[in-house]
Amino acid sequence: MATTAELFEEPFVADEYIERLAWRTPGGGSRGGEAFDPKRLLEEFVNHIQELQVMDERIQRKVEKLEQQCQKEAKEFAKKVQELQKSNQVAFQHFQELDEHISYVATKVCHLGDQLEGVNTPRQRAVEAQKLMKYFNEFLDGELKSDVFTNSEKIKEAADIIQKLHLIAQELPFDRFSEVKSKIASKYHDLECQLIQEFTSAQRRGEISRMREVAAVLLHFKGYSHCVDVYIKQCQEGAFLRNDVFEDAAILCQRVNKQVGEIFSNPETVLAKLIQNIFEVKLQGYVKDQLEEHRKSDAEQYLKNLYDLYTRTTNLSSKLMEFNLGTDKQTFLSKLIKSIFISYLENYIEVEIGYLKSRSAMILQRYYDSKNHQKRSIGTGGIQDLKERLRQRTNLPLGPSIDTHGETFLSQEVVVNLLQETKQAFERCHRLSDPSDLPKNAFRIFSMLVEFLCTEHIDYALETGLAGIPSSDSKNANLYFLDVVHQANTIFHLFDKQFNDHLMPLISSSPKLSECLQKKKDIIEQMEVKLDMGIDRTLNCMIGQMKHILAAEQKKTDFKPEDENNVLIQYTNACVKVCGYVRKQVEKIRNSMDGKNVDTVLMELGVRFHRLIYEHLQQYSYSCMGGMLAICDVAEYRKCAKDFKIALVLQLFDTLHALCNLLVVAPDNLKQVCSGEQLANLDKNILHSFVQLRVDYRSARLARHFS
Repeated sequence: MATTAELFEEPFVADEYIERLAWRTPGGGSRGGEAFDPKRLLEEFVNHIQELQVMDERIQRKVEKLEQQCQKEAKEFAKKVQELQKSNQVAFQHFQELDEHISYVATKVCHLGDQLEGVNTPRQRAVEAQKLMKYFNEFLDGELKSDVFTNSEKIKEAADIIQKLHLIAQELPFDRFSEVKSKIASKYHDLECQLIQEFTSAQRRGEISRMREVAAVLLHFKGYSHCVDVYIKQCQEGAFLRNDVFEDAAILCQRVNKQVGEIFSNPETVLAKLIQNIFEVKLQGYVKDQLEEHRKSDAEQYLKNLYDLYTRTTNLSSKLMEFNLGTDKQTFLSKLIKSIFISYLENYIEVEIGYLKSRSAMILQRYYDSKNHQKRSIGTGGIQDLKERLRQRTNLPLGPSIDTHGETFLSQEVVVNLLQETKQAFERCHRLSDPSDLPKNAFRIFSMLVEFLCTEHIDYALETGLAGIPSSDSKNANLYFLDVVHQANTIFHLFDKQFNDHLMPLISSSPKLSECLQKKKDIIEQMEVKLDMGIDRTLNCMIGQMKHILAAEQKKTDFKPEDENNVLIQYTNACVKVCGYVRKQVEKIRNSMDGKNVDTVLMELGVRFHRLIYEHLQQYSYSCMGGMLAICDVAEYRKCAKDFKIALVLQLFDTLHALCNLLVVAPDNLKQVCSGEQLANLDKNILHSFVQLRVDYRSARLARHFS
């Protein structure tokens, strides 16, 4: 059976169990070369089954025995639980009775205590009144004999007695008790002075516990506030020795905040009084010294000092917000700050605008002086307005052209200085302006920026640049207006950045926002009109320069050479010079502008350039070789047009190149060429005009083919 038990392993698997049994039986497998013996294996299986049956019967008997035992123990346990429940009920009843008895006794004790207190309190009051009458008699007799008045160590008890006597004396009629009232008042005053002196001495010695005792006694005296004043005064002794009064004040308040709760019963009131004293005495005096020195003599330094002092004061106020100063400490600290700066903040914006105006004017004047330039007056009204309207409608220069010698009269350094001054003004405005006045004040500063940066500097440079653009028929004209455009564009990006970064946060939630945006829009439109006008006149000058080049370099014999068989050049000299000039101008335009403006201007120049070449080619007659040379010139012009990177311009020159083919094509092929893809949509008169330029146009054969 033991062997059978060994065959059972966890987890039990029947197949593995049979395999292990067969393996252990001699002749039951192929172990050790033994021959397989099925009879022996069968015999072993039968015996093993019998053993398993015996084992099963034995285990079954054991299980039945255990079940009977378990049922017996369950009945005994249930009986025991019932007995315990009965015992618990009895104990609970006993506890209830005990609780009721305790409550009854407690009620009796409380009642007895109330009765005893009712008897004892009047007795204590009577004893206290008797003592006070005894001390009052001593004042009445004029001789203080009690130890409490003669022993200096009992000053606390004496103070308590004299404070009560002082209250009683105030109720007595003056005519009968004037003398004793005077004596009590005198003793009251003497004790009060002694207590304050004791408090002062204890503070100097650093005895916190003694200070707390004396302060508690003085709490009921009229001189308690004087005790607080003494404490505040002595706290500040030696506290302001460094140059930074604000840091000293913060350190002092932190030190006192840790200490004041251990001394006074109302620490928040004492700390608030200390802070009020610091603001109204130390800080106010310091601020006045710093500001009055420059208030009338140096506006720049005055504004810097005002901004710095106000900022440091508000930072100190933020640190003090951590302390317990009562219920509404925010309002309390705001009032203290206002009391210091109100006289300076009332007219702050007037000082700011006055300084900004004079400073901006000085920056501009210094720049023009460095250029030895006397700024011209740009008139308004009357004739000047009439000239401006005529110029905008006709785009013609009115008045003599001014030679600026390549000077744009725009300076990035000047612009940076103006923007920096305005940025600082916006920062001061944000800090120093009342919230209700902030948008209005910010708008005034913005108006100053528009006046001096946009009107006095950029607009003046545009006017001067316009006046410096030569007429379109000028020879070898120097065109500097594109430099003005480039610099004006850069400057306006800086102006727009400051508008968004520094002005918008100040006005974003006020009605002034729309006003500022409109003002900005107006100034942009005004400048764009002048920029467009200047660019248009500059393009006219470029075309005029090309005309001069073509007129000077292009010869009639270029397209009708005397010797048709001896033409060695690929394109004419006029074409080379015009293309070189155009490429320089294209590069200059790209460097002077950005975004879509580049494409817009290059498209306009390209169209005018095409019109010029088209009209120029119409002025000549072309032989066969001359026509070939004209095609080569137009091919070079088209190559130049590719630099524009404008599809329309390239298309125009492609069409012009196709038109030039009419100058050389055989008469029999004219109709076929004219119906080609590039020429089919053109007006017949245009095609005819090019064919008429051929030297052989009047031949009967050519006229017949084109008719």
